[in-house]
Amino acid sequence: MTSFTSSKLTERDALIVLNAINGFGIKRIRQLIERFGSAADALRAPLREFLEFPGLPQATRVNLRSFSVEEFLERDGAAAIRAGARVVTFLDKDYPQSLLTIESYPPVLYVVGQFPELLDCSVALVGSRRPSLYGLQTARRFAAELAEYNVPVISGMARGVDAAAHKGAIMAGGKTVAVLGCGLDIMYPPENHGLYQEIKEHGCVISEFPFGAKPLPDHFPRRNRIVSGLSLGVVVIEANIKSGALVTAGFALEQGREVFAVPGRIDSALSDGPHALIRQGAKPVLSVKDILDDLPLTLTAPVGKEADPAEQCLTGRFSAEERSVFSLIVNGCDTYEGLEAKTGFGPVTLMPILLGLELRGKVVQKPGRVYEVK
Repeated sequence: MTSFTSSKLTERDALIVLNAINGFGIKRIRQLIERFGSAADALRAPLREFLEFPGLPQATRVNLRSFSVEEFLERDGAAAIRAGARVVTFLDKDYPQSLLTIESYPPVLYVVGQFPELLDCSVALVGSRRPSLYGLQTARRFAAELAEYNVPVISGMARGVDAAAHKGAIMAGGKTVAVLGCGLDIMYPPENHGLYQEIKEHGCVISEFPFGAKPLPDHFPRRNRIVSGLSLGVVVIEANIKSGALVTAGFALEQGREVFAVPGRIDSALSDGPHALIRQGAKPVLSVKDILDDLPLTLTAPVGKEADPAEQCLTGRFSAEERSVFSLIVNGCDTYEGLEAKTGFGPVTLMPILLGLELRGKVVQKPGRVYEVK
């Protein structure tokens, strides 16, 4: 009985091959290495011996009989060149250290772009594919504020909250990482093609799936464990009770990550997921400060922007929108109507900002919706 290949595989090549064969996660690959000495030696072993490996699913045995190592490596390598991608295995120095702390870390990652310098200080923002305007605005605002503190934003490049989070980080000049549930050459969803190009210029797009892998339903839970595994904490922004965002939150709990949830309207199904998480012990968050205060980060105030003298009494972590509104109030624009006209913010955006400034003791509302510095 022949082996899978007669070529002299490197250990990295062997890991890339095993990762592409359905049924081989890091646990089984470790078992192979323990039995055969290395992944490369496992692939060079007699086929019969390999197929008799304990616990190997029958479907995987069938796949192995028809799998061509040389053909796959040639095809995968050519696709990586076309995409401008590189392959990182868990043996490589640039493999994300945060992922190595989870039990089911991916043995291989395909990467387009560059890992952010502060990748191990990332926060994941996830939520509904069909969010409300409030959900989209919250995702963009939270991502932009995290970017101001050089905190990379992780998400899944899906429609809705994911896409808004990536865009918010990019617009603020920050770094972001998208984790896909398909090969890097499969554009899913197709309308995010432009966003894909932007992300790889402001961070990276990654996948554990080889080129050509389709966005199958069972790929997305696997994708979600990487989203949470890369992050210090996961923030859920609008999600129904069966949303994949809650799957990501579940992985986060298993991995020892923090879980945060943004409260929403009590009569909206999009609030069911975050509210369920809060009942289970997730921290409710009303601002990025609530997130940063709970994470093991040493942060300095954003640099590179000259402070408005009127804002100097606004100490602590406040969003750009909050600072803008506060500055207008300090400088004499004190009515709600005036603030709405000056900022261009609608009620959905402006009212929470004013309420937040009130709750944090920065402004007080007088009769007639007039605001004064407290």
